[in-house]
Amino acid sequence: MRCAYNTDVPDFRIIPSIEQLRQRSRVTALEGDYGTAATVDALRRATENLRAAIGRGLESVTTEAASVAIETDVAIDLSTHLRGSLRPVINATGVVLHTNLGRAPLAEPALRRLHDVARGYSNLEYDLAQGRRGSRTIHAEGLLTAMTGAEAAVVVNNNAAAVLLILAGLSAGREVVVSRGELVEIGGGFRIPDVMRQSGATLREVGTTNRTRVADYRAAIGARTALLLRVHPSNFRVEGFTERPTLAELVGAAREAQIPVVEDLGSGCLLASLSWEPLVQSSIAAGVDLLCFSGDKLLGGPQSGLIVGKRALVDDLRRHPLMRALRVDKLTLAALEGTLLEYRAGRAAQTVPVARMLHAGAKQIDARAVALGARLRAPAWSVSRVPGASAVGGGSAPGVELPTVLLGLERPGVSADALEQQLRRLDPAVIARIEDDRLVLDLRTVLEWQDALLGDLLNQI
Repeated sequence: MRCAYNTDVPDFRIIPSIEQLRQRSRVTALEGDYGTAATVDALRRATENLRAAIGRGLESVTTEAASVAIETDVAIDLSTHLRGSLRPVINATGVVLHTNLGRAPLAEPALRRLHDVARGYSNLEYDLAQGRRGSRTIHAEGLLTAMTGAEAAVVVNNNAAAVLLILAGLSAGREVVVSRGELVEIGGGFRIPDVMRQSGATLREVGTTNRTRVADYRAAIGARTALLLRVHPSNFRVEGFTERPTLAELVGAAREAQIPVVEDLGSGCLLASLSWEPLVQSSIAAGVDLLCFSGDKLLGGPQSGLIVGKRALVDDLRRHPLMRALRVDKLTLAALEGTLLEYRAGRAAQTVPVARMLHAGAKQIDARAVALGARLRAPAWSVSRVPGASAVGGGSAPGVELPTVLLGLERPGVSADALEQQLRRLDPAVIARIEDDRLVLDLRTVLEWQDALLGDLLNQI
């Protein structure tokens, strides 16, 4: 049926009823995906929108065309409002540990372990050997101690929580000695002095911003001193006229006073091949009593705070009331163990995405850029390759630049800013960067399996 609508009395009869629309195969499929109630609500909104358009003088439309238009509106409506706000994106920025983009992507073995644990029940707090209640704090401990050389380990929900738990558990009501050059602030306004106040500990600053000696620590130690805290300046560098005691010197001063040394390594590195970061194993070997670091930075696992060190101190933390508030769930533990197993097997540099990205050479990235450039349709795209640098990111390794090859993209009559916005509207969104008024992609941070998808998405624009 075809009707004309530039008349004084609009004809709404061409709009199918809700029940008629529900019999159409596309709508039936949408009901299967989103449920009957949500789909019917979307159908009502779409039919009202079409009714309003007809009332404004829509020239002509058939019943079939009206049905197709309603179906399309409903599909867009449901996919927009019922997909959730957390979405996957393609990271083409070249920042490996991009905090805004979720930091470390998980390794496939970690995802498989997560799936196996999540799809059913697990022994999260059940002792299989004894047939009675167990403790979730023991999971991942064996792998962490084997990898680091520590006596014991426990996992909390992030490294800030690890610092808070250590200070609250070991130094509440007492003093903690820290160098002024290590009173850092990391992302989100997290400051060491602030978390120390929350823990109930008192900050005792020693040295200066650029120079602190072991003698400064010794002079500050008194009857109220609970521990010496060393904080790795993971998100900045102090250069020039600087001095900092070695870990061995700090441990020696602590041993003389019979107090522990705690180190916050922040990013946490287990691979000696990443030579620009201190190793967790080296700190433990130097005699540090407790050490904490992030699970979702250089380790390449899920968000978590990992505490390793002397068994007596770790056990004190397990029993602290804060532990229940800061503990992790079975999904985090499963993904963490899956990641650590790759390190234990000696293949993390190849199988853990963060480690693989950090080890990738410029020639390898260039070969992928050539292949991706060849997939893009000309003359819609103007493609170039230029040398550039990737960043570690995530508050790790400031000043460290990883040589890469950037894929420059241009379109006739489209600015780099407009093009960057178009990439963000794709599904999945592509996050790129602009250099010298040109949009560039750094494939270091694009997972290999995403290369073909990225080419298809760019050709959609």
